[in-house]
Amino acid sequence: MSKTSIEPRVYAQLRDKAEEQLQAGTTASQSQWSVGVDALRLLHRLSSNPESAEDALKLLHELQVHQVELDLQIEEISDNERAVADELSLYRKLFDFAPVGYLLIDFEGNIIQGNLAAAELLGAGRDDLDGHPIATFLPARSRPLLLGLLERVKQSGARDHCQAEAGGGAHGSRHLQFLASLPAGGEHILLACCECGNADISSKTLHG
Repeated sequence: MSKTSIEPRVYAQLRDKAEEQLQAGTTASQSQWSVGVDALRLLHRLSSNPESAEDALKLLHELQVHQVELDLQIEEISDNERAVADELSLYRKLFDFAPVGYLLIDFEGNIIQGNLAAAELLGAGRDDLDGHPIATFLPARSRPLLLGLLERVKQSGARDHCQAEAGGGAHGSRHLQFLASLPAGGEHILLACCECGNADISSKTLHG
């Protein structure tokens, strides 16, 4: 169904709802809208003339309906904004507190954003990730493995993975499995990581 065929129906439903509220007397007691001075003058002029008094009543009714329609639209917009904010908050929590490390990497290999698990696996603080090259969190022997993975995904757009050593800090170095993907039309690489066994991975790279 085209947008042009849906819009008249939506407007008709909105008007019907406004009419129902006016008839039932259930409109909001504190309206955000008021009738302008020019409209009041026109209403007064029309209502003062017996021949146009009926037109004045119709115009007043139309103004009231339009006012209620605007109030209903504002209420719907506010509800939608709250729903979007709640959904964003939920996904933010899912990202931040996921048990798997998640990172957003630009095409130059810099970290745009990472979650708490990624910071812990890389042996860094959360605030130490953003804006830094991800290679700086890997020992020199592991950097080609991860950077090669990012380059392959950047060039092919296909999901790929590798194992590399990373981290340090209080937990020492860790052997991590990295999985990278590039959303269609995306300009950033999504990188997930989790800890794997302590096998010798100095030269091991897996292609998915």
